[in-house]
Amino acid sequence: MHIFANPNRFLGIARPLTPWLGWGGAVLVAVAVAAGLFYTPADYLQGESVRILYVHVPSAWLGMAGWGMIAACSLMQLVWRHPLAAVAARAGAAPGALFAALALATGSIWGRPTWGTWWEWDGRLTSMLVLFFLYLGYIALANAGDERGASARVAAIFGLVGAVNLPIIHYSVLWWRTLHQGQSITLRGSTIDGSILWPLPIAMLGFTLLFAAIVLMRMRAMLAEAKVEARLRRLADA
Repeated sequence: MHIFANPNRFLGIARPLTPWLGWGGAVLVAVAVAAGLFYTPADYLQGESVRILYVHVPSAWLGMAGWGMIAACSLMQLVWRHPLAAVAARAGAAPGALFAALALATGSIWGRPTWGTWWEWDGRLTSMLVLFFLYLGYIALANAGDERGASARVAAIFGLVGAVNLPIIHYSVLWWRTLHQGQSITLRGSTIDGSILWPLPIAMLGFTLLFAAIVLMRMRAMLAEAKVEARLRRLADA
């Protein structure tokens, strides 16, 4: 990771990579959504509402993966003092929060016809809501000061501590009897029929590429902003 410690070296890779990730992700998402809407059958129990699967599952995955990124970058910031770690963590917070909110919204829409209620305070839903609030807290802390101050270290510690919620989200359907369905996809296989399942990996990859493109765009914008601020300070001191 230290080969990316130089911002210019990082930008030399990020600039050409961003459009490839963005457009590639957009195409895959469009293919997956179109396939899910028009080429997969309705579920025998859930009917047409099962089609929200192709947005809900990638959103939940990226909501969790986004915080995993924050935790990893926070660790690099605190232990190895990687110069771009805080920037990467801050860049991943907003899209991570967006996908966590999208997972909550689509889950609620999916739950209304399936469960008969918009919301239930069960383990999976509640822990996902906690994740969304953790994102808001991290964003507030990260924006409280610059990347090198004490507030940056507090935000990094918060990012590490908040990762405790990730296994709670993942195993909540196993630890507690909840309204949310159990794990449908495991290393041993899937309980989802193949005729419904096949667009899901395409959607997962597409949304992940979009997430990566957004993070890179935000990192580039933050580095450009820092460069402008440094130039203005030099001019003010001149």
